[in-house]
Amino acid sequence: MEEKRKCIDPSSKISIVRQAVLLGLNRSSYYFRPVEENKHNLLLMNLIDEEFTNHPFYGSRRITVWLKSQGHNINRKRILRLMRLMGMEAIYPKQKLSKNSNDHKKYPYLLRNKSISYPKVLFI
Repeated sequence: MEEKRKCIDPSSKISIVRQAVLLGLNRSSYYFRPVEENKHNLLLMNLIDEEFTNHPFYGSRRITVWLKSQGHNINRKRILRLMRLMGMEAIYPKQKLSKNSNDHKKYPYLLRNKSISYPKVLFI
């Protein structure tokens, strides 16, 4: 995207809109400038990183409680956003953890014999 943004020449005879269309770039992407994180968020990210290194099983809720105990008044959604930005995810069992393997041989359950039929008993 950066390369496409550099290809647009505002002083050209061709309009910026047409240049963006020819390059396959949205015009809003040409004007967009990303905002850097502020100092408070960087401090929080450092604290989150330290705590996550010590306890990788802590999720956003546990880290929020820990930060509040350290004196930071912060929302869990903000912690969740910062953790997602840093690529951190708590270690926990994911779905389909006990999925059967197709390569493994399946043994029959021998205690349940389907050939044995029990007599039907009528209660009167």
